[in-house]
Amino acid sequence: MIVKTFGSAIYGVNAITITIEVNVSSQGNRFYMVGLPDSAVKESERRIESAISHLGFKMPRTRTVVNMAPADIRKAGAAYDLPIAVGILGASGKIPAGSFARYLLMGELSLDGTVLPIRGALSMAIQAQQEGFSGFVLPAVNAREAAMVEHLEVYGVSHLSEVLQFFRQPDSLTPVHVSAQEHFSVGQSLFDVDFSDVKGQHNIKRALEIAAAGGHNAILIGPPGAGKTMLAQRLATILPPLTLQEALETTKIHSVAGKLPGHASLISKRPFRSPHHTISDTALVGGGSVPQPGEISLAHHGVLFLDELPEFKRKVLEVMRQPLEERRVTISRARSAIDFPAGFMLLASMNPCPCGYFNHPEKECSCSPGMVQKYLNRVSGPLLDRIDLHVEVTPVSFSALTENREEEKSTYIRERVIAARTLQARRYAAYPGIFCNAQVNSQQLRAHCTINDNCNQLLKDAIRRLKLSARAYDRILKVSRTIADLARSESVEVPHMAEAIQYRSLDREGWGN
Repeated sequence: MIVKTFGSAIYGVNAITITIEVNVSSQGNRFYMVGLPDSAVKESERRIESAISHLGFKMPRTRTVVNMAPADIRKAGAAYDLPIAVGILGASGKIPAGSFARYLLMGELSLDGTVLPIRGALSMAIQAQQEGFSGFVLPAVNAREAAMVEHLEVYGVSHLSEVLQFFRQPDSLTPVHVSAQEHFSVGQSLFDVDFSDVKGQHNIKRALEIAAAGGHNAILIGPPGAGKTMLAQRLATILPPLTLQEALETTKIHSVAGKLPGHASLISKRPFRSPHHTISDTALVGGGSVPQPGEISLAHHGVLFLDELPEFKRKVLEVMRQPLEERRVTISRARSAIDFPAGFMLLASMNPCPCGYFNHPEKECSCSPGMVQKYLNRVSGPLLDRIDLHVEVTPVSFSALTENREEEKSTYIRERVIAARTLQARRYAAYPGIFCNAQVNSQQLRAHCTINDNCNQLLKDAIRRLKLSARAYDRILKVSRTIADLARSESVEVPHMAEAIQYRSLDREGWGN
């Protein structure tokens, strides 16, 4: 007897439906599994045999063939245990198989029949809904995540016995219902940190406000203890809230990577990722034998913070150049190529020299001549070109640390950022996928960022003096447009352009000499 059940395979951050055909015949006594399964899938025979025996059934001792189609897609992981087990029980007549075609089944089985969590539940649920499945049976731990998808009945189970009872009596399980909008709204503005915690540093806060308002990449350069990391950790608190669509995209990536926080069904706040400088290029951009998203994809719609930028391996930093421009990364293999989204804001920090005290107002730099420039050269010019704001961070004075002045809260800064982003969303409404100034290309920039003669002369002088590249020229225009948006100005004026030019510290002639 041939029975079909349905599972799902993760391909990138999306899912592909897998048809699992089980044929139990009277001829022979061997178990065969075909359809390009990996070792974990092949080992399911022993797990399924033990789980079935705990329910009082026996594994068929006749010829059993399990085919997983399409056969050209590699099946990886133990999450196929549940659909294979149900298919075997259905093909051997232990449970009725008439309703299998209406449901997607996924879950890893322990030896006693307990259903264990899986990765990528949200992607699978979206694909199941698109393909017209009535329901999705999966581990109870993942049920709320999958229930974010509308018009799909999601059933969370903890044991194989619950699944068998469900196919005998469909009303034995109650679908899990979650209001995506209600769940999404809770906690969007709850942060453990706030800009009001930072004393002084008003010019740095202003630069980060500009970066947030236009989606610009930024680098903070300053001595140890100046507050670079503290400021960086608070950038996410002033970014506009995620939209529901952005939250679903972000959750899909984290779910596929197995990085979804415990008991969380939807990521409602912009991610902030801060990998250590010992990270490999594969861990940063993604990859592996079974390609998985890296840190730049986990930071999608959020912030990627690289602390102590020159300490990262040169090769690791260079692989970011293309994703910074294209907002996605392509992982190519001999038989396939997978795209992962990578629309993140890059925020980096670094010391100005190996000892950390170059240009310090009080402490003397102990680095020998040439060491400062050699240290800065660890970060390539092409990468710095892709960073819009170069911001010098100076130490906070003792008087600023001890004064009782109340600092501006993130909430108020965020309101200004949202107002500027709203202007940009209207401006670029005709361009799909463009929502802020940092995302526009050169042609769109020329159309929406016209400057007068005075601004043009100021920019011309700056480019000649700083010897800027064409890419840096575009960066200054984008930043000046963002500053004008924060000021609610229709056009870019000289003060806006002048402020944008000053955020090119590392391009200044004589820096590091």
